[in-house]
Amino acid sequence: MDDRIKPTLDEIEERFVALVAGRLSRDEADRWAARWVEDGLVRDDLSWWALNLLHGIDLPADASGGHLHDDEQVRAWLAELRRRRRPTA
Repeated sequence: MDDRIKPTLDEIEERFVALVAGRLSRDEADRWAARWVEDGLVRDDLSWWALNLLHGIDLPADASGGHLHDDEQVRAWLAELRRRRRPTA
C-alpha cells in the first residue's frame, strides 16, 4: 500500500483482528499505524481514534516485559471499533 493512501476502516479493523489472533506483532501494528498518525492526513474521527490506539500498541508497561495495554484491552478496542462502525438506526 502506498503510504499516501489512507487506510480504510476495514484495513484498520483487519490489523486489530490480526493482532488479537497473534498473526501480527505489536511492533508491526505500531509501525503500520505510525505512517498515518505521524503525517496527520487521516481526517475522519473513527479512523484517527483507531490508528492512534494501534500506534503505540507496543509500549512497555514496565521492565517486566509486559505491555502498557494488555491483550484484554486490545480485544475491548476491537469490540469498540466494531460497535462504532455499526450504522445507527
